[in-house]
Amino acid sequence: MTSSGGSRKELDSMVVEIELTLCSIIQGVALYFLVENARQVLSMGRASAWPYVATGLVIILLFWSRSLIHTLTLIRWPLEFVHNFFYIACTLVEALAFTHLNDPFKWFVLTALYAVVVWALFVYDMRIVALRGRDSAGPVGTRLYSMVGADQLLNIRLLIPMIFVLNVASAVAIHLRPDFFLNRGGHYLLIAVQGIGLLGYLAYVVRSYIQLQPLITKTREEWETAAEK
Repeated sequence: MTSSGGSRKELDSMVVEIELTLCSIIQGVALYFLVENARQVLSMGRASAWPYVATGLVIILLFWSRSLIHTLTLIRWPLEFVHNFFYIACTLVEALAFTHLNDPFKWFVLTALYAVVVWALFVYDMRIVALRGRDSAGPVGTRLYSMVGADQLLNIRLLIPMIFVLNVASAVAIHLRPDFFLNRGGHYLLIAVQGIGLLGYLAYVVRSYIQLQPLITKTREEWETAAEK
């Protein structure tokens, strides 16, 4: 007969597998839209789309890496439907943005909308951070969720709003000065700033994962020990 601790461990593992599968599928869909639209645009000889293709790839890598960290640190039984609904909404906006690789104005409008959805996801996930903090009363778990909570707040209060403001400002600039930003190539400056900024954010995410990795392992060991008692 399976113990209650064993059942919880199995359910936790099942939910993590579901989450990882979902993340892989939806970002696979986003990558499909990016590749297909890149093929169409570039086959028409519009080399100006290359910076947008590269930035789109960075967006996919960012979402996948952030969702991986969220899964490994936050996801336990029961399954969080709303959290996953946000993932699907993010992918929808991603895919829409990738259909406008040759339209800088719509690109920045949609990536601004994407930032809003991601911000809402971070806000919602604060509730899950609090739940995991209560689950993890051990010293390692306490340290882990202190770091995760601080990262969430940094994203909510600073990083995602900065990305949103940058995208909105870029869209407004294109709308007000279309001659410079569209006809004279000024949009390359905007996409360069966006791309470099997102690359920096990706580096931050990877570094955060490296710091969290040993704590994640030990925290899950604490969960297993607590479940067996």
